[in-house]
Amino acid sequence: MSISGALSNALSGLTAASRAATTVSSNVANALNEGYGRRELETTTRTTGSYGGVQVAGITRHVDKQVVSDLRIADSDMNFSDTVTTFRTRMEDLVGTPEDANSLAALVVNMESALVSASSRPDLPERLTAVLSASQRLTQNFNETSQGIQTLRQEADAEINASVDRLNELFQQVERLNNDITRAGNTGADVAGLLDHRQNVIDDISQYIPVREIERDGGSVALLTPGGSFLVDGRAAELEFTGTPIITPYQTIDAGFLSGLTLNGRPVTTGPEINELGGGRLGALFHIRDDLAVEAQAQLDTVARDVIERFQQSGLDATRGATDPGLFTDGGGAFDTADEVGISARIAVNTLVDPAQGGATWRLRDGLGAATAGPPGQSALLNDMITVLQERRTPASGSFGTSGVTASGLAASLQSQVGTARQLSEQSLAFDTTRHTELKERLLAGGVDTDDEMQRMLLVEQAYAANARVIQTVDELMNILLGL
Repeated sequence: MSISGALSNALSGLTAASRAATTVSSNVANALNEGYGRRELETTTRTTGSYGGVQVAGITRHVDKQVVSDLRIADSDMNFSDTVTTFRTRMEDLVGTPEDANSLAALVVNMESALVSASSRPDLPERLTAVLSASQRLTQNFNETSQGIQTLRQEADAEINASVDRLNELFQQVERLNNDITRAGNTGADVAGLLDHRQNVIDDISQYIPVREIERDGGSVALLTPGGSFLVDGRAAELEFTGTPIITPYQTIDAGFLSGLTLNGRPVTTGPEINELGGGRLGALFHIRDDLAVEAQAQLDTVARDVIERFQQSGLDATRGATDPGLFTDGGGAFDTADEVGISARIAVNTLVDPAQGGATWRLRDGLGAATAGPPGQSALLNDMITVLQERRTPASGSFGTSGVTASGLAASLQSQVGTARQLSEQSLAFDTTRHTELKERLLAGGVDTDDEMQRMLLVEQAYAANARVIQTVDELMNILLGL
């Protein structure tokens, strides 16, 4: 081999070693970065020229695409479960737990206890006042819990709006990255960094909507939901949603008062059973706003209706007219069974027994329609009130079964349902989190191994030193030749 040939070969080796060192350094520096794919320098024998040597063919990005795909689905499922669990936990906070003295069931029991105390000494005004206070605390709890449920729906609606805006932005980013990758690939430029960025963007999308990735020509990809809707395929799709700032129990998507979701102008389903989006945080938010919270409101309304009807039934108070409200009213009037939706938000104590509103507590003892106070020792009506609270009645609505239940038992059943739902959600979240963690570990196991990279660096250093030694020898030979 001639001196010039040896020099050419050594210089090509130095170039390759330098690129290899850069690649190894990048792997080590980004070992813990999300979405980073391990790089490996690809070299081939140089076929141009008459000397041979080595040339850099490119940099290969290594990533297990199947694990990445499975991890995205797991990430979507985990975000769905986490969002639903958060809702279930907040619902339990609203309704209360069995050990909570201010829970709905506890307040019903407190009212019953106040009636028992008043019936033993109906002549004591403070005991009648205690019945009024217990009744007011109960109605206040119904009102606040109902408002809390609607607040959860409003928050879900607002998060849907923000999520849609974010998803449209991410779709646009994938479209731009697809174009950048194709252009860079056509010019022979390194696209590994762009691929990392695109993977991170698609990972972000999978938190809201589960996606499948389909490879297209030129290094671009298409994104497809499990339900068969394309989110990105050449051009980015557009999601549309209109937020509703204030939501009441009457407002549901079925009634047409709330916005649904459209994809490129086409309505898409968002329910958990038949869902084109397939889940994710966005699906969970729709599930909360349109299903879970609506069901919770209906269950609460059932309990409020039961309380009102117990005291509104005929025969309980002979002084009350047939169409007059009982101790508990629907916003001041009698309750109509056709207007059950939102009754827990409207339930109130009859003003006739409230001194602050022109009433008198002695009407709890003598009857709501009594014009004047009767004998102070009369306790028949108070005893009848205790009886109606303890009476086993079949709930007229809701999913509480067909067995008779007392007023406190019905409230306790509601608490039990809410608590059980929270526990089941936490179990689902634990499963989805474990699955996500296992897949994440599998992905990391196939990522950058810093020990292996350091061994590669030693080989690169040796190759660099060998080529540098060749160049040094060539230099010495040239100096000898020039000195002859």
